[in-house]
Amino acid sequence: MPAGLPAAAGPWLIPDWPLPPGVRALFTLRGQSAADGASDPPWAHLNLGEHVGDATAAVAANRARLRAALGARPVFMHQVHGTHVLTLTPDCGDGTSADAAVTDQPGLACTVMVADCLPVLLTDTRGRAVAAAHAGWRGLAAGVLEQTFKRLKALALDQQAPPAIKMEADEWLAWLGPCIGPTAFEVGAEVHAAFLAGDAGAGSCFRPRPDGKFLADLAALARRRLAALGVTRVYGNDGGPAWCTVGQPARYHSYRRDERALGGSGRMAACIWRV
Repeated sequence: MPAGLPAAAGPWLIPDWPLPPGVRALFTLRGQSAADGASDPPWAHLNLGEHVGDATAAVAANRARLRAALGARPVFMHQVHGTHVLTLTPDCGDGTSADAAVTDQPGLACTVMVADCLPVLLTDTRGRAVAAAHAGWRGLAAGVLEQTFKRLKALALDQQAPPAIKMEADEWLAWLGPCIGPTAFEVGAEVHAAFLAGDAGAGSCFRPRPDGKFLADLAALARRRLAALGVTRVYGNDGGPAWCTVGQPARYHSYRRDERALGGSGRMAACIWRV
């Protein structure tokens, strides 16, 4: 097992962070064999994306397996690299166009799919509400974390509660999942400019290359954004090689690594829910 990651049980990785009672989180891996999922190559084995060319029946079986593992219903969105945040309620179905989800309802899992983009899970220290955001570079630069956190605060901090209770809940936790790492994520000058436009200090998260391009540290960029929001208790992805989706083919799906080379790439999921 790569250093720096919690142990996985089959195709499940349980995030290592101090969740409050009543909140659970899980990240899916690609699986090591057909026992871990129903998808054939190049999506093998546990692929959760319906839009990537995999067999419909295989994806349905994999999603059913995830739901059984969670003991909650994962709500899958149509992710468009934007900033729209969906508030989950029991009547929500799959397929709404959004890149983040929040809920205070038990039994509904905020779920984002990734295959190089950064998944970010959030909750408050009292476990009043939970959120998941899909943070590729476009969404991150456009403010998906800011929009998600705003909606999370609105749910977690009951507006009718006394001020003392509001302050007690005003502490936040975040977990960053695997994503394309800082030695693999080559971007153009437009990506560099998009982040520096709102934060000159974001330049520390880019390493220039001789050809005018940059290597970007997506997890570090997310940490800067979270810190600006007051979220300082951030766990998970530290930019090390163990978290890089491109560099760990046995563990992770990676669009950038596999789509052209193999003809397809599966999708993993990050989930957080209240029980």
